[in-house]
Amino acid sequence: MSLKIGIVGLPNVGKSTLFNALTRTKSADAQNYPFCTIDPNVGIVEVPDKRMDKLAELSKSEKIIPTTIEFVDIAGLVKGASKGEGLGNQFLAHIRNCHAIGHVVRIFEDENITHVHGVIEPKNDREVIESELLLSDIQTMEKRLDKARSEAKSGDKGKREYRELLEKIMRELERGVLASNIELSDKEKMAIRDLHLLSMKPHLYFINVPENEIEKMDKTKYAKMLGVEDENKIIPICAKLEQDLSALEEEESYEYLKSMGIEETGLDYLIKTAYDTLNLITFFTSGPKETRAWTVKKGALAPQAAGVIHTDFEKGFIKAEVVSSEDFIKAEGEQGAKEKGLLRIEGKEYEVKDGDVMHFRFSS
Repeated sequence: MSLKIGIVGLPNVGKSTLFNALTRTKSADAQNYPFCTIDPNVGIVEVPDKRMDKLAELSKSEKIIPTTIEFVDIAGLVKGASKGEGLGNQFLAHIRNCHAIGHVVRIFEDENITHVHGVIEPKNDREVIESELLLSDIQTMEKRLDKARSEAKSGDKGKREYRELLEKIMRELERGVLASNIELSDKEKMAIRDLHLLSMKPHLYFINVPENEIEKMDKTKYAKMLGVEDENKIIPICAKLEQDLSALEEEESYEYLKSMGIEETGLDYLIKTAYDTLNLITFFTSGPKETRAWTVKKGALAPQAAGVIHTDFEKGFIKAEVVSSEDFIKAEGEQGAKEKGLLRIEGKEYEVKDGDVMHFRFSS
């Protein structure tokens, strides 16, 4: 699976600047006026993973194929977007097609870059965007509830339970609770999946900080500023600095960061944190033809991982040969791992671990 994250936020908070840095391009217009982004810009970004180079070297792979994240730069939302303000309906539709929401919140001051509300208030900015997502979801729920209430009159138990579920969710949405924060069972989540609620999507907060704060990056402080309880969802980044770094060669940018006492770019940190927060892991296939990274959800079983490569692999799954990337590297390749007894044969109930190197056997 390729993860798709929609970058949202108020106008002039740094969304397009961040997008340009992420994709190392100048494709997103980053001018100082609202709605400079009308159609969403889309960029595919490689997920950094140092393990791949070593795996490829040992397997003598002809090529390396990393896993990717697709970032979608969505135009600045404003109050009233759910009612069509500022082309809001069009922008909200773009969010619906994303797996997760990366909400850019500005905390940097710059008199040359106007703020749509005239003042920097991170908590208020977050609430404006989330209110529009909630209002859009409430509109969706109202339509579905009318139908569900009508159908429940038949006395059918399943239809009555579905109506009760929708009413429960509606009450929480009207209280200002994001759908992702409502306590629902897996079965209940499946029952409402076709509603595609915007506030059900996992939220990450990209805090656009000034350059003088990049060494501190106090996630606890930023979480309090936004009124967000889970600081793991907070990803501080200086979009302007990252865009400047993106103009340099990779080695130059890392040297510059090292001189500042920073080990990795904010973008590398953003991508890895997004993976962790969204419960995604990486497994590898490695051989002479290619070394390739694949993405699955934490808890995925071996057949599901096989299905990411090809649906036929999941249907005809027999077993998987598995070795951790760490053991693969220590043993200097697959043959060494076999000789040292580090390569295991796993069945259908095996839970894939981050960094597993896997080879699947299946019947056609």
